[in-house]
Amino acid sequence: MKNNGYINTCLMLAKGILHDRSLRRKMMTQLIIFLLVIVAIGTWVIDDWLIGEVLRFSIFWGLVGMYVLFIMLMAFYDMLKVMRGE
Repeated sequence: MKNNGYINTCLMLAKGILHDRSLRRKMMTQLIIFLLVIVAIGTWVIDDWLIGEVLRFSIFWGLVGMYVLFIMLMAFYDMLKVMRGE
């Protein structure tokens, strides 16, 4: 039953972030900055390591792609909230 309190805390935190426009946009900005850092690392820092094996390359860039989709979903949610007029 301890996990129930943890889950409720996480849900309340998520609701707070999603409903507060300024906090939501700050979070999206931080996510985009982190995405740029990940892409830069994958392109220039660990590119030789990634090229060494196809599986590593696919997993790394697949995870980056899923992260991009998450950011796009956040932006789509923000757009819908703005259109709705909050």
